[in-house]
Amino acid sequence: MLRSHTCGELNMTHIETKTTLSGWVQKSRDLGGMTFIDLRDRYGITQLVFNLETNKALCMQARKLGREFVIQAKGVVKERSNKNLKMLTGEVEIFVDELTILNKSKVPPFTIENETDGGDELRMKYRYLDLRRNPLRENMELRHRMSIETRKYMDSQNFFEIETPYLIKSTPEGARDFVVPSRMNQNQFYALPQSPQTFKQLLMVSGFDRYYQIVRCFRDEDLRADRQPEFTQIDCEMTFVEQDDILDTFEGLARHLFKTIKDVEITDFPRIEYANAMKYYGSDKPDIRFEMKFVELNDVAKGKGFKVFDDAELVVGICAERCGEYSRKQLDQLTDFVRKPQIGAKGLIYVKCNADGTFKSSVDKFFDQEALKIWAAKFDARPGDLLLVISGDTEKAQKQLGELRLEMGNRLELKDQKSFKPLWVVDFPLLEWNEDAKRFHAMHHPFTSPKTEDVEMLETTPGKVRANAYDLVINGVEIGGGSIRIFDKGVQQKMFKVLGFTDEEAQTQFGFLMNAFEFGAPPHGGIAFGFDRWVALFGGSDSIRDFIAFPKNNSGRDVMIDSPSKIAEEQLDELKLKVVKS
Repeated sequence: MLRSHTCGELNMTHIETKTTLSGWVQKSRDLGGMTFIDLRDRYGITQLVFNLETNKALCMQARKLGREFVIQAKGVVKERSNKNLKMLTGEVEIFVDELTILNKSKVPPFTIENETDGGDELRMKYRYLDLRRNPLRENMELRHRMSIETRKYMDSQNFFEIETPYLIKSTPEGARDFVVPSRMNQNQFYALPQSPQTFKQLLMVSGFDRYYQIVRCFRDEDLRADRQPEFTQIDCEMTFVEQDDILDTFEGLARHLFKTIKDVEITDFPRIEYANAMKYYGSDKPDIRFEMKFVELNDVAKGKGFKVFDDAELVVGICAERCGEYSRKQLDQLTDFVRKPQIGAKGLIYVKCNADGTFKSSVDKFFDQEALKIWAAKFDARPGDLLLVISGDTEKAQKQLGELRLEMGNRLELKDQKSFKPLWVVDFPLLEWNEDAKRFHAMHHPFTSPKTEDVEMLETTPGKVRANAYDLVINGVEIGGGSIRIFDKGVQQKMFKVLGFTDEEAQTQFGFLMNAFEFGAPPHGGIAFGFDRWVALFGGSDSIRDFIAFPKNNSGRDVMIDSPSKIAEEQLDELKLKVVKS
C-alpha cells in the first residue's frame, strides 16, 4: 500500500505516529521558513508541514508542487498549534521527512473547491475533476449508502435480487425506446428497457414470490432536471398481494431509508384519490408541506354577468395568507407568471381582504362587497389575506392554479427543506385520451389492473375506469409508482382491445406474456421507485444530475467522452445500415 492512513482519519490519538499519506495537493502556503500543504483524498484533508531550516531541499521540493499533483508523504504526526476544528484532522499535522511525486498535474480548468468557479458545461466536460469536489463526493456517498440500506431492507423482507435483460423487444406503449441493431439478425433491432416490467411479471409467474432489482433503465425523451436518458430504479414485484399489502411493505422501505439515512422518523403516509389530488392541489403529486387547498367558486361566481367566469367550466382559487398588502407590481408579477406559455392561463383575478373588513378586487365592476364577502367566507379568509382565482376548462384551470400554488409556496417560503411529507396518490384513471391519435393510451402501462368494480366499464365507458394504481409522492416529487397487475388473459385482451391493438398485434408484441398467463399466473403487483430522484430529494436538490457519477447534459450528450458520435463505415456495413444525409 502507498499509504498507511487516509487523509481523514488522523487525530490526537496518533501523536508521534509515523505515517504515510497519499493524495492530491489541494493548496499550498509558503510562510517564510515554513511551507504548508493541504493533502486531499476521498476521506478528508491533512496538513503537511515542511521546515526550511531543518530540511531545505525537501522544503524547496514542496514549494514546486502544483495543485492536483499526486504525491506520497511520509512523516510524523504532531499536534497543531493553531487547530482547525472544522476539519476532521484539524488538531494534527504531519512533519514530512520524505516526499515523492507520484504524478504531476496540469493546472485544472476550474478550482477543485466546494464553491467552484467552473460553469456547468465545463465541469461536465471534466467530470472526473468535478467528482473530486466534496459536494459531489458526498452525493456519491449518499447514493452508495441508500443502495446499501435499500438492499438491507429488501433482504429482510425476503426479496430476491434478480437481474433481467438489457437487450429486449421494442414496444409501442410508453416513451420512445433506444434501439440497438442486431448484427446476427439483419434488419432487426433490440430495445433498451424502459423498465423490466414484463420480465418481473414473468418472474412472478415463475413462482419467485418477491423480486427486486436496482436497475438501469433507458428512455429516449426530452430532458429536464429530474430526467436523464438513462436512470436507475428500485424495481419491485410481489405475488398474492392486494394494494394495501404493497403500500404497507414499501412504507416500510421509506421509513427505513428516512431513519438510517436522514435520522428522521416518518409515521404518517396519508392516502388521497387522484380525483381529489387534482381537485384540491391541481397536481397528481401534491406538495402537502403547506395547505393552500383549492376552493371552487362556481356557485358564487358564475351567472353574475362576468363573461370570463360565465363561460368557464371551473372557477377556482387559493387563499394566500397575509398577502393582502401585495402591491400592484407584485400582483402583475403573479399575472405574468400564470400567463407564461408553459402554464398558459389567460389571466388572474385577485381579491384583497383589507384589514378593515372591506375588499378590493380586480372584478369590482361585477361583484360588490357583499358578493366578495361570500367569496372570502368560502376560503375562510381573514383580513390581510389575498384570494387568487383562475377560470377555464377544469383540467387546465386546476393545473394552472396548481403551478401558482407552488409558486406562492416558494415566495412565502412554505417549503421547509428539513420537513418531509410523504403521501400515496391512489385510484388513478386507467386510460387517457390522445386527441392526436384518436385513441386511449394507458396512463401507466397496459398491464395495470382496473379496479375490480370498474372492469365492466372497459367495454362501455373506458374513460371512467379507475386503475388499481398508486404513486408515492414526497414533498411534491413523484418518487415511485406501481399497480396491481392484470393476471387474467381475458382481462388483458380487453385492455389491449381498448388500447387499439388487434389480436394479431397484441400477440406479436406481448404473446410471450399472454402465453405465460395460461400456465397458472398468480395475482401480483409491484412498484418502481426513481432511485436518482430519491437520492436527490435526500440530498436537498431538485436536480438528479449531481447525484449521478457521469450524467448527460440537457441535450442528452456526454460532453466528456463526446457521445453520441458517428461510427465507422465498416460497422454500418456489418449492420447493413446506411446513414441518410440531411
